[in-house]
Amino acid sequence: MLDYPVETLLNTKFVRVFDLQYAPGRHYYEATRRERKDLVAAMDTDAFRAMVPDAVSLCVVWHAEGREDRILLNREFRYPLGQFVISVPAGLIDPEDRGRNREDVVRQAAVRELYEETGIQMTGRDTFKMLHPCLFSSPGLTDESNAMVRVDLFGHDEKELTQSHAEGSEKFEGFLMVSREEARRMLASEPVSVYTWIGLAAFLMEE
Repeated sequence: MLDYPVETLLNTKFVRVFDLQYAPGRHYYEATRRERKDLVAAMDTDAFRAMVPDAVSLCVVWHAEGREDRILLNREFRYPLGQFVISVPAGLIDPEDRGRNREDVVRQAAVRELYEETGIQMTGRDTFKMLHPCLFSSPGLTDESNAMVRVDLFGHDEKELTQSHAEGSEKFEGFLMVSREEARRMLASEPVSVYTWIGLAAFLMEE
């Protein structure tokens, strides 16, 4: 846990920028989704290791009788990139849930995001697995964190898939059902987020 003056440079609903003055005359600038009181830099070691992440990303594996398993991906417009890119289903965790049990919160968010971004509602046949409870993609710039989970879907019809439940600024352009052969190609060359890369790797690790 660091102890230093913190100055707010930008404060919006979804993004904040803080000046972390870690020594006299020395400044480190951080972009974050968190309010000042919730900054990861202010946590002690125990709180840091138990923290509820900002978001959840899903490796969704589609099982269909008589067919090879495939990973379910979507094409989502990412404003900072100015492009539609291939993504795993993902979404933010409600900051109000940070005081609850981490696995319960992550599972609840995963089920919600799966429905919102694919139209699929999990059933008793489907399975959920925590791959990692809290990952940081760029800790030199931001404390933003994601849990990474795996959801295996059994007995669903592709006709259930819809992106009509997307909210706010979310823009989607269809789904991809990706085989392991195609996933290997994507893993090596497709421009994707680190969480999509992890999802592809988790899918291939079962081989």
